[in-house]
Amino acid sequence: MSRFVAPFSDRQGMASRGVVVGVVAVLLAGAGATADAADGTALSAPVVSGATVNSGHDVIVGITHNVVFPVTVTGSDDSGLAFVDVDLKGPHGGWYGADAFCETATACTTHFTVNAHLAPGSDDPVDLANANAGTWSVDALADANDGDSVFASGIASFGLKRAARLTVDAGPEPVAKGARITVTGKLVRANWDTYRYAGYAGRAVQLQFRPKGSSTYTTVGTVHTSSTGTLRTTVKAVKDGYWRWNFTGSATTGPAKATGDYVDVRS
Repeated sequence: MSRFVAPFSDRQGMASRGVVVGVVAVLLAGAGATADAADGTALSAPVVSGATVNSGHDVIVGITHNVVFPVTVTGSDDSGLAFVDVDLKGPHGGWYGADAFCETATACTTHFTVNAHLAPGSDDPVDLANANAGTWSVDALADANDGDSVFASGIASFGLKRAARLTVDAGPEPVAKGARITVTGKLVRANWDTYRYAGYAGRAVQLQFRPKGSSTYTTVGTVHTSSTGTLRTTVKAVKDGYWRWNFTGSATTGPAKATGDYVDVRS
């Protein structure tokens, strides 16, 4: 189970102690290697080679549901890896930690549970805030089966982002060929401070069209959201098909696509 530690001042102290422990562990590992060298079987200290977060995808969090994602730390040791303690660090003091036994000699997977709003009856402490959205880094303390340990900082990074939603409405419908179609919509994103979705202002959103009988959407223009997240434009009615808005995401917010709205064009 993942754990969340606060306040940040305490976490800074823990982080500093973690670095000291890591350094001591590496020194001890080196000492062990020297001692073993006498019989010609010197053992090297464990090595952390990297980490993969959420299978390489951003972690997108809304306002109510738990989001569970894996972090797999990879490395090596002559005796094999046994245990790993993983810390995730983000903007403005964001911090999560979790630990787990390794499933193989070279891979150790921990699972984190995050949520912007503590659900009634939940035992997991959560306090994600809007300021925590953005790029997070991964630190790991890995233990080998022979007792050696190594601390590795900044072995991976990932995006922890606020969930977004898009709506669309195209009309009139049916419409005469050559007439104008008005396409409206709204882009909103999760507000981790208020536990609501609110308009996302000033963002570039693609207007896309899929002809009837096709499975492919094509971008036909780009519109920026208003101060309240609304979208509006007009296009010429040429053929039957589906209209939608597509937001590709930002540094703090995940992508979103509206469900296509069908317009019947009549000659």
